Amino acid sequence: MTFTQKPGTFLGLVLAMGAWANCQKVAAQPGKDISYASVAENNHAPGQFLSVSPGVGVPLFADFREADIKFSITQLMRVLQDRRHEGWVLAAYPDPKTKRPLIGAGFSLDLEARDHPQLDPLNPHLFLEPSSVQLWQAAGLEQDRLQWILSVYDRNLKTWSANTYRRKIRLHTLAAQITEAEATQLLRISVIQAIYNARAYCRDFDQLTGIQQMALSQLVFQMGVNLEEFVNFLNALNGEGVSDAGTSQEPIVRSENTDRWRSVQGTLIDSQWARLYRDRATTVIAMFDPAYVQDPLGAQRKIEAVLRPAMVHRSKRRLSTLVHANRFASRGAKFSRPASHPARHKRKLA
Repeated sequence: MTFTQKPGTFLGLVLAMGAWANCQKVAAQPGKDISYASVAENNHAPGQFLSVSPGVGVPLFADFREADIKFSITQLMRVLQDRRHEGWVLAAYPDPKTKRPLIGAGFSLDLEARDHPQLDPLNPHLFLEPSSVQLWQAAGLEQDRLQWILSVYDRNLKTWSANTYRRKIRLHTLAAQITEAEATQLLRISVIQAIYNARAYCRDFDQLTGIQQMALSQLVFQMGVNLEEFVNFLNALNGEGVSDAGTSQEPIVRSENTDRWRSVQGTLIDSQWARLYRDRATTVIAMFDPAYVQDPLGAQRKIEAVLRPAMVHRSKRRLSTLVHANRFASRGAKFSRPASHPARHKRKLA
């Protein structure tokens, strides 16, 4: 399936205007919220989704159908909701590295629309990189509410430290700003975007197994545009020769399916991402194994056996203490632990 709808076409404008009118009609009904389900119900057959920005008229997810993929979106969403991975927080919280605002299962709240050109002349699929506002509206949520959440986040960020945020998340004392259902809607639309972009990364996405499609979509969800930096992985994925691929240095022959996927796995095993997020990476990398369905645990054990853990950097204070102790030991000094009960210590001496 190729995404051929381009911004600015007459058909796209007509669809967008009609969809936005229906959104407004749904919003006008007393006691009824604008929901992703209600917008889809009023505009498209089941499984189709359309996002509209007021005054822009650009459809983002037209023609998507879950029947066109080989795995269950619900199953992937269940994985991404796991607190051991992306997390599940119903209020805006800072990204641990960038401090950019996230919500739900890591949904970015302040991204601008980005150009992501298709550089592979053999892949007709385009990348979709809409703004947070467009994705928010595609999920059926109000733009004014997004602005309110961002303003509250900015105020809290000036008052709270990162540790305070983490403590509130851990203790579940951060006041919810969206519901479970709304967080699920945001996650679903983000997964659909990841599937679209997975097609743009992989020429033969439709020929992958369901588990492999799910693994690639999860990888795109987690990395976004940063996946472009995984040149060896993308070359191996598309059946091209791999240089500096780590565990496999030989060119890939497309007919040799096992060699191809061994090379795909090897490029990820040697990545910094795999070492930093070892548990998550083990599962994703194992899923590229064509025999994963027959023995999931066996496929994961193979990856665990070769995946190196991340380097642990000890603090300078801890390191200096160890160095000092080693120097004393090399001079034959003996260390004794102070007695916790002086009286008992005296009886032993006696």
